[in-house]
Amino acid sequence: MGFVYSMPPISWSDISYYHNQILPLIQKYKVIHLNRTDARLANNGQSLDVQKLRCRVNFNALRFTPQIEELGKRVIKLLRQNGPFIVLHLRYEMDMLAFSGCTQGCNNDEVEELTRMRYAYPWWKEKIINSDLKRKDGLCPLTPEETALILRALDIDKNYQIYIAAGEIYGGDKRMASLAAAYPKLVRKETLLGPSDLGFFQNHSSQMAALDYLVSLESDIFIPTYDGNMAKVVQGHRRYLGFKQTILLDRRLLVDLIDQYNNGSLSWIQFSDAVKET
Repeated sequence: MGFVYSMPPISWSDISYYHNQILPLIQKYKVIHLNRTDARLANNGQSLDVQKLRCRVNFNALRFTPQIEELGKRVIKLLRQNGPFIVLHLRYEMDMLAFSGCTQGCNNDEVEELTRMRYAYPWWKEKIINSDLKRKDGLCPLTPEETALILRALDIDKNYQIYIAAGEIYGGDKRMASLAAAYPKLVRKETLLGPSDLGFFQNHSSQMAALDYLVSLESDIFIPTYDGNMAKVVQGHRRYLGFKQTILLDRRLLVDLIDQYNNGSLSWIQFSDAVKET
C-alpha cells in the first residue's frame, strides 16, 4: 500500500479546523489516515448540512471489518429463524459497576471487590461513591433482577427471544436467574455461535461490542438499561434507518416504583400500570 500520512485530529474541533488544517493535507497526500475518530468534531454550533453529513458518515460511510459484518449477519439470521427478537443492552459488567460505584444487589464481598477495582486505577478520580444516592438519582444501570421486573410490568411476552448485548455479567448465572426464569429464551452471541466463530474476537472487547451493535440495529425492539455511549449511538442509528422501536427506561422513576413494589406499598397491578405510564 505504501506510505499513508497518519495523524490524530484535534478533539471537539469546529468545521473551520477541517477546512484550514485537514483539507490541505488531503490535497497534498490524497489519502490520510485519521488514527483517532472519537469526538473529533464538536457536537454543537455546526450547520445543519454539517450535522447531516456527520450522520451520513457515522451511519452510512463507516463500516466494520468484513469479518465482523459477516458474523453479525449470521447472528441476525439465526435469530430471525426463530421469529422476532428484542435486544437488551444489559450494562452489568464488573468494570461498569466498579467505576460507577453502583452496587445494588451485591453482597459485602462483591462491594469490596468492586471498590478495590475502582481504587486500583489512579486515573479514575471519583473514589468515594454513595451507591444508594446514585441509584435514586437514576444514575445506575438497572440490575438484572430490576430489569426482569420492568419487562414483566411492560407485558413483554415471555416467549420473545431476548438477545443480551453485553460483556460478562457480574455475578454470572446467579444474577441472571430472575431474568432467565421470566424470559427463558435468553440468548447471547456465545450461545448462538461456536468457539471457533468467536475465537478471533476473544480478548477484544470492542470487537465483541461491535457484533452486539450490529445485532442491536436489526432488533425488533431495542431496550438499553443504561444510557451509555453505545446505547446512544444505537438509538441514533436506528432513527437514521427509519422508525425502529426503542424503549427508553426512566431509571430515576422506575427504581422508586421497584422499591415501592418490593416493600409492599404497590400491588403488582399498581406497579405494572405505573411502569407503563413512565
